[in-house]
Amino acid sequence: MVDKIRIKDIAQRAGVSVGTVDRVLHERPNVSPKARLKVENALKEMNYQPNMYASALAYNRSYTFQVLIPIHEQVAYWEEIEEGVRMAQEACRDFNIKANIMYYERFDDDSFGEIAQKCLDSQPDGVVIVPSDLDVTRQFTDQLHEQGIPFIMLDSYMPDLKPLAFFGQDSFSSGYFAARMLMLIASKETEILLVKLTMHGRVVSKQQDNREVGFRHYMHDHFPHVKILELELPLDSSRQQYDKILEQFFVQNPNIHHCITLGSKAHVMGDFLLRTNRRDVQIMGYDMVGKNAECLRQGSVSFLIAQHAYQQGYSCIDALFRAIVLKKKVQPVNYMPIELLTRENVDFYRRTQL
Repeated sequence: MVDKIRIKDIAQRAGVSVGTVDRVLHERPNVSPKARLKVENALKEMNYQPNMYASALAYNRSYTFQVLIPIHEQVAYWEEIEEGVRMAQEACRDFNIKANIMYYERFDDDSFGEIAQKCLDSQPDGVVIVPSDLDVTRQFTDQLHEQGIPFIMLDSYMPDLKPLAFFGQDSFSSGYFAARMLMLIASKETEILLVKLTMHGRVVSKQQDNREVGFRHYMHDHFPHVKILELELPLDSSRQQYDKILEQFFVQNPNIHHCITLGSKAHVMGDFLLRTNRRDVQIMGYDMVGKNAECLRQGSVSFLIAQHAYQQGYSCIDALFRAIVLKKKVQPVNYMPIELLTRENVDFYRRTQL
């Protein structure tokens, strides 16, 4: 068999016209059931594999993907996701892909609902969602299902909503892993500190909630005697406010030598420790944020767990492209690597590696 199968070859094998084969391949009407069956049998016998890229380019149509994420102010995790989205759009530019980012207020159900409706009104071809509350998100995804619009979940996985795919860390395993790594250097401690980033009294993401479950699960199984103290740091506080909260905590708890924050602001505490010369306190945190990396290099942060946010943003758009434009199947659950960064390897981290 020749490497390249022509429409003429298929028509000859099926005993039909070239036009009939073309209509079957492009799912056009005006083909009798008998003729369609002949063509389909010929395709199977010849092991025909269509050139998806060429077919998609031939349609010469445009596609719009909407990406719903929380409003943020220079948070590296979200900025890297946005960069990944932009680069995936650029990689697909020959196929007229446009990826728009739409922002909603985190913890504001009305804001999420308003942006979700604007998304629906735009009649997108596909959607990427950083979900809000489960029930609120379900109202949106139910409408997407009704309209036949595929969607991908980013950051937090809600399998009951039946997304096309999910990209993000396995948050439970990530928290479990973080506890294990922390206790390699804190195994003799009787108390450790868990720092929570909050807004309006709530942890800022479902992902952090799930990490805490994994973290506590490990501690319960392996270090049940270690007391876990909690400290909330409001996300919108000033440096002076952070200093006041932290100074008061360490004065009241002088036996704390190891801390973990399950969010991206380990540098808030790391910078405080460096300025106050508290060299006997070590921190574990998340995300390859520039300030976090600097604290890692200077020693106030011991470990960082990278989330590969750029890769998440890129992969979401790429998956929609492959599913919608190229008509290919995509893997439904895609967990990002749980990568541990230290002072020795932080400069070799490649956030854009795909």
